[in-house]
Amino acid sequence: MKEFAGKVAVVTGTTGIGRAIAVRFAAGGAQVVACGIETAANEELTRDAAKLGLTLQVETCDVTNPDQVRAVLAKTVSRVGGLDIIVNAAAIHPFGTVVDTDPATWNRCMMVNVGSIYLLAHLGIPEMKKRGGGSIINLASVQGHACQRGVAAYAASKGAIHSLTRALALDHAADHIRVNSISPGSVRTPMLARSASHFSPDVPVEEVFERFGAAHPLGRIGTPEEVAELAAFLASDKAGFCTGGDYLVDGGLLAGIGVQ
Repeated sequence: MKEFAGKVAVVTGTTGIGRAIAVRFAAGGAQVVACGIETAANEELTRDAAKLGLTLQVETCDVTNPDQVRAVLAKTVSRVGGLDIIVNAAAIHPFGTVVDTDPATWNRCMMVNVGSIYLLAHLGIPEMKKRGGGSIINLASVQGHACQRGVAAYAASKGAIHSLTRALALDHAADHIRVNSISPGSVRTPMLARSASHFSPDVPVEEVFERFGAAHPLGRIGTPEEVAELAAFLASDKAGFCTGGDYLVDGGLLAGIGVQ
């Protein structure tokens, strides 16, 4: 079923969850523009989309740069006539306490993980209003609810996403723009692989993934495609009464005592 036929979506992030969401929305009939800063990932997504016959354009973009974001949105609107869906999945994951984290790393984390959401909304909402409404989905994390040690900047940024999501939802409900966030648990992505290598540098990544999975009541880590299905639901008409919410896709992790 092409539930997104006639819709235009901009997705930030071309690896992991962002990649899976871009592919899922394109498979659902949307005209998708995916934005990423990593050349290799952008090229891989472009090749794979072509093989699958998807309407998916990949643009190189630093989502913290207002001029680059503005250019991508202008090109999108000019080429396809509007904007209906924004998915903010671009993120970085620095490690360290606030003492360990230098100001440049802290600021970069906030700009990528939170500032990019501001920019996409600031520049994208006026275009959505021209189409009579739309949907914004922000990728947060279980770390915004209950965090590990040694991830201060990342956890702070994800908590900020929850608050910004609620603010956007309230401010733009009258514009028929729904805004929700998704908080995944451990999901098989390049970011999770880097986390595994950081916390357990002498252990094979797959073994660490098994350990991460054991902390989730379902006994495994998730897949990007499972997160993408939740994003597809939230962007669809089936979720027409959903706004201002945060939706867990965490294998039951936060149903227990807390994050391991």
